[in-house]
Amino acid sequence: MRPQATATRMIDDARVRVTRFDFAPGAETGWHRHTMDYVITAITVCHMRLELPDGTASDVTVPAGTAYRRDEGVEHNVINAGDDPMSFVEVELK
Repeated sequence: MRPQATATRMIDDARVRVTRFDFAPGAETGWHRHTMDYVITAITVCHMRLELPDGTASDVTVPAGTAYRRDEGVEHNVINAGDDPMSFVEVELK
């Protein structure tokens, strides 16, 4: 069993939900499905392993200070595959 990432809710209003995620090396979010479109902004370099429902996994590096967005419906488990702590901020669009 992997340790859990820490999720800290920063804003949750009528328009957005903003959550900071902090991962120790090897920590995971646990399986989840995004019910809203979202944007991720990396605070640190994020060496992510993304486990997908079909049993595959992909490793992705997101440089610190960069962002990406995805549509609602994404389902995955996010794992810190690096040797250092990683953090990002997720903004969900309501």
